[in-house]
Amino acid sequence: MSKIIIGPQSGLKWIPLSTSEIPCPDTKATVHAVRKWVEEYLTAPSSDLGRDGPVCPYSGPSMRKDLMWVGRIPGAKPWPDFVRLVVDDALNALLTLEPVEGNASLLRVLMTTLPDLRDYDLIDELHAELKTKFVERGAMLGQFYPGCGQPGLWNDNFHPLDAPIPMLVVRTMMTSDFPFLVGRPEWMSAYIKKFAPTLPAHIRREVVGRLTVDATHDAQIASEPMPAGRHTFG
Repeated sequence: MSKIIIGPQSGLKWIPLSTSEIPCPDTKATVHAVRKWVEEYLTAPSSDLGRDGPVCPYSGPSMRKDLMWVGRIPGAKPWPDFVRLVVDDALNALLTLEPVEGNASLLRVLMTTLPDLRDYDLIDELHAELKTKFVERGAMLGQFYPGCGQPGLWNDNFHPLDAPIPMLVVRTMMTSDFPFLVGRPEWMSAYIKKFAPTLPAHIRREVVGRLTVDATHDAQIASEPMPAGRHTFG
């Protein structure tokens, strides 16, 4: 069984999803709720998903290999700076855990739940603020909460991040994360730096195509006359 992870800055504990030895009743209820969500939703197919297979193809293998951890931040209005410390601890833990056999390290997931939270703007704000930092370090930060309207890749009417418990999820970046990173040049730069030698051919073609389009667009802008009164650096 995986060991408990303790954040050195925040003191928060992430408990293996597989464990049955949970002393605190509130934490026990949260872990059981997350386990039910993973087993009944993430690892199951959905007719609304837009493709075959489970909602998250990696959740089943991650759970079977005991590579999922759950932490709990109590309170309806947690201090944002504390939540930042917690997710920073989660990121550092993800990147410094001891290696495991084969590619199993890619399946590690730390879920930081905020079960008492009612204003989910905090989740979205911290996700928007911190995502670049996570991507630059080769990790992904996901925002989940009841009613999250982020559309799925295959069906805009399917909302995979709509979860019964608000949480911020930290996991390792994978080559399949390409669609989530094309929106920002700094994200694409981090993605290419991490995966360039191993990218599948279809993704390499997509990357080259996007870089070509961006370069053409920049050249067109540079060749346009400067508007009257516009400073060169402004």
